[in-house]
Amino acid sequence: MNPLRVSLLQADIAWEDKQKNLHRLRAKLETLRGQTDVVVLPETFSTGFSMNPAALAEPADGSTITTLRRWAEECGVAICGSYIACGDTPGTYANRAFFLTPEGDAHFADKRHLFRMGGEAEHYTPGEKRLIVNYRGWNICLLVCYDLRFPVWSRNRHNEYDLLIYVANWPASRRKVWDVLLQARALENISYVCGVNRIGEDFHGTPHDGGSATWSPKGERLAHVPDHAEGIATTTLDGDALQRFREKFPAWKDADGFSIIK
Repeated sequence: MNPLRVSLLQADIAWEDKQKNLHRLRAKLETLRGQTDVVVLPETFSTGFSMNPAALAEPADGSTITTLRRWAEECGVAICGSYIACGDTPGTYANRAFFLTPEGDAHFADKRHLFRMGGEAEHYTPGEKRLIVNYRGWNICLLVCYDLRFPVWSRNRHNEYDLLIYVANWPASRRKVWDVLLQARALENISYVCGVNRIGEDFHGTPHDGGSATWSPKGERLAHVPDHAEGIATTTLDGDALQRFREKFPAWKDADGFSIIK
């Protein structure tokens, strides 16, 4: 496997202001041109974690995704994150993960576990499939925020993926859970794991302190963005080292089979 450069883009989010957030993002992407392969954004990067999807939702051919697809091509990088999307049936909405490649491919899947304590389950429809994308020889699984708490949904049976990414709006009050579970997901799935979180206060005054980091399959933190700061952390992931470790310690061969029942 070729090495893969992954950049974590930790940022504040202007509440429900798509144009402002896209403007900020464009400047950051310019600094990464030719420097990375994948750029990871926070959950709902263009709006914040809003429960107002009727006013904010867009289709896949709306301005947000169309703009990101163009920038991915221009900057030569894949871009992933989530946005507020129109659902598959009229009047429904989704917190939709996206993975957009510079070659023009677009992949989508909806957040599975909706954060009921924040009212998300009252406004959005849960996803029913995981997103695993093959990009530059790597299988990449992309999940969203609250999904982190549910290990069955991320279980890496038969090494289905090599890199697991979580994008989030994870509050500072539960930061310990974020740190511990990102490392746990790397260890139990014998996979690289990246988590990207926002900083700053949202419309409701909820603080977010970041904690964006990349973890190795052995549970080592390879890179991180400092807390409470906007910044970018880029890591080169070693696919050959991952394969050697999986061969040396093949715990994945003893994993339990299971079926997910809704």
